[in-house]
Amino acid sequence: MSSNAPLPPGSTLGVLGGGQLGRMFALAARRMGYRVVSWVGGPDNGPAGVADFVIEDSFDSPAGLAAFLDRAQAATVEFENIPRSLLETVAAKIPLMPGANAVAICQHREREKRFLEENGIPCARFAVVESAAQLRSALAGLPEKGGILKTAEFGYDGKGQLPVTRESDPEAVWSAFATPRAVLEERIDLAAELSVFVVRDMAGHALAYDPAENFHRDHILDVSIVPARLDPALLDEARSIALGVAEALDYRGLLAVEFFLSSDGRLLVNEMAPRPHNSGHHTIDACETSQFEQQLRVLCGLDPGGTRLHSPAVMLNLLGDVWEDAKGKPDWRAVLAIPGAHLHLYGKHEARRGRKMGHATFTAATLEEALANQTKARKILNIPPLP
Repeated sequence: MSSNAPLPPGSTLGVLGGGQLGRMFALAARRMGYRVVSWVGGPDNGPAGVADFVIEDSFDSPAGLAAFLDRAQAATVEFENIPRSLLETVAAKIPLMPGANAVAICQHREREKRFLEENGIPCARFAVVESAAQLRSALAGLPEKGGILKTAEFGYDGKGQLPVTRESDPEAVWSAFATPRAVLEERIDLAAELSVFVVRDMAGHALAYDPAENFHRDHILDVSIVPARLDPALLDEARSIALGVAEALDYRGLLAVEFFLSSDGRLLVNEMAPRPHNSGHHTIDACETSQFEQQLRVLCGLDPGGTRLHSPAVMLNLLGDVWEDAKGKPDWRAVLAIPGAHLHLYGKHEARRGRKMGHATFTAATLEEALANQTKARKILNIPPLP
């Protein structure tokens, strides 16, 4: 269901999901005078608490659906693993952005890879696997560096992935992986990782942000550096590809496109996220319009805001390790004494190793200064140095 009339401040916007991305969307909405109902799909662990209304019923609950539709005048998602049937039901009643089809493609690796392949968008070579026999054949076709076996759905931050080689035992691997369907991708010898954010409105007008250069630690994003320290021609190519992805998806809303740059110079789309993304958090403090405000603007039928980067920035992820290492009392005073430091904590009830608890963004007049300041924060918080 769609409407051409913009939703005015005072309207209630629905969010499917209750994590930190929904929290930051709700904060942007509150600043602009909108109300938010967050359907968490289970017990709220803290982040959804800034919403005006919280629904904890499971996503298959008729009562939860009724309560959500009774409040929300339009809806969006804060993570992609929402049942497609629920997305379609919501979209039949109120505007939903992005649409159910775009989310369904992004939430499933096989559909995502086939979408990229069918639209001529560069991605890693892959094969779909349904049995040990098919895995044996796919392993034989791997390059010398081997590959990564991934679950077809429900995987993020390195979960649902297993490195394999041509010599791997297909029967043992398939038995241990315990999934009915998987995607085997070639292993990429990485030169860099980057992401590009695209905002696209109902009329199909699209804008791209400056690409972010990303570094991961233990498969979880560690830092994002903007502007990326890569060849300007390559960054222009990444923007162009990301805009093409959004157009091919007929996308509405805020889309994150993650890239691998291989050591042999290939720029490959790794994944797409139909929502704001961890590597775009710098936009809150360093850009004309944050990724969360863009998500809200398109949902409400408003014109997208500018994407200009007004300050070089480095975004540092804060995992539960920081709390454990500091015995629950990180030295935020010392961090905030660093020039250009912006602290964002997600209000989660419990800190655990590897759990995203917040982030700090460091803005400065130069990228070198921002990098130096995040290095100071790493030392204060006992976060290992960048490689």
